[in-house]
Amino acid sequence: MAFSRPIRVLAGISTFLFLFLIFQVIRSPPSLAPPTGSGDKLPEMKNDPMNDPTGEPKGKLWRADDYAPDNANAPRINATILSLVRNEEIDGMIQSMNDLERTWNSKFNYPWTFFNDVPFTEEFKKRTRAATKAKCHYGKPYALRLQPGLRRIASVPNEDLELIPKEHWAVPSWINNDLFEESAAILEEQKIQYGKLVSYHQMCRWNSGMFYRHPALQNVRYYWRVEPKIHFFCDVDYDVFRYMQDHNKTYGFTINLYDAPQSIPTLWPETLKFLAAHPEYENKYNAKDWLIDSKRRPEHNIKANGYSTCHFWSNFEIADMDFWRSKPYEDYFEHLDRAGGFFYERWGDAPVHSIALGLFEDASKIHW
Repeated sequence: MAFSRPIRVLAGISTFLFLFLIFQVIRSPPSLAPPTGSGDKLPEMKNDPMNDPTGEPKGKLWRADDYAPDNANAPRINATILSLVRNEEIDGMIQSMNDLERTWNSKFNYPWTFFNDVPFTEEFKKRTRAATKAKCHYGKPYALRLQPGLRRIASVPNEDLELIPKEHWAVPSWINNDLFEESAAILEEQKIQYGKLVSYHQMCRWNSGMFYRHPALQNVRYYWRVEPKIHFFCDVDYDVFRYMQDHNKTYGFTINLYDAPQSIPTLWPETLKFLAAHPEYENKYNAKDWLIDSKRRPEHNIKANGYSTCHFWSNFEIADMDFWRSKPYEDYFEHLDRAGGFFYERWGDAPVHSIALGLFEDASKIHW
C-alpha cells in the first residue's frame, strides 16, 4: 500500500526524532566547562586554588622572637583580637580561644578585646583570662554616652563598664517599627535566616559601622575578628598584623560566599545613589568588576539589582580600622544607615564591608 509523500516525510521526521532522543538518553553526560569572565578563575589557573596547600606569603615575616606578653619592647603593633560575644556563649568562646592560642597567639600574645551589650559575668572574665597569657580587655572602665549631635561617644567617669553604648545598639529612631515587622514577615516567608530577629539586625548594623567607634578601640588600628565556636586547624608562625602593616594591606579574609539576594535587593541601588553623589570616592584601581559580575550566578545579579552578592565572609576578617574610619566609608555607612536597609531588609556587615572595599580601596591592598 503506497503512502502519500507528506505522510512519508512526516514518518521520516518522526523516526529521526525518536532515534535522536534515544541517543541523548544513552550517551555519556556532557562535561561542563567552567564559566569564564570577570569574577571567575584567571586564565592561567590550571586547578581550583581551594585544593592547593596553603603556604606562607612571600617577603619578610616576623617570627615569634621577643613576643613575651610582659615584654614592653616586643615588636607587637597596635592591634587586637576582637570578639562580640554573649555571656552564655562562654563555652564556644573558650573553644575558639583555645584553637587560636594553640595555633598562633601563644607565640605572639596579642590582646583580646571582648564586647557585649550587657555586662560580662565574673565567670566569663575568669575563664577567658585563664585561656591566654595575653591581656584581656572588656572595654573601658567607664560608661559611654553619645554626645549631642555627634556619632562619636564620650566617657562618663565612675560608672560601669564594658558595654556597647545603647545609642550604638538600639534600633535608630528613624526606623518605623510597623514597617520593620511587615518587612521581617516577608523575609521569613522567603526563608531568610534571622530575618525576624531584631538583635541580628542590630548586630549587622553594629558590625558594619559602629564597632570601631568604641573608645576601647580608639587607639587601635588592626583587628582580627574571632567568633565563638570556630576552629583553627593550621599553625601560623608569623605575625599576621605585622604582615598587614609591612605590606600595606587593608583587609584579609578566608573565603568568598554568595549572599541570599532576597536579603539585600536595594543595597546595590542605594550604593549607586551614593556613588552618583560622591563619584570622587570611587578608587581608580578598585575591584568593582568582582562586585558586579553577572556570569557565575546571573540570577543573583538580577535579584540583587546589579550586585553579584559575592562577599568576603566577615566572620573571619583581619582589617585596618583606618579604612572604616575614613571619610568615604563613614559617609557610605551614614547613607546606608539612613536608608533603613539594616532593618527593612537584612543587610549584613559582610556585603557592606565587601562593597565598600571593592569600590573605595585599591584592589592590591586586599589580601586575595
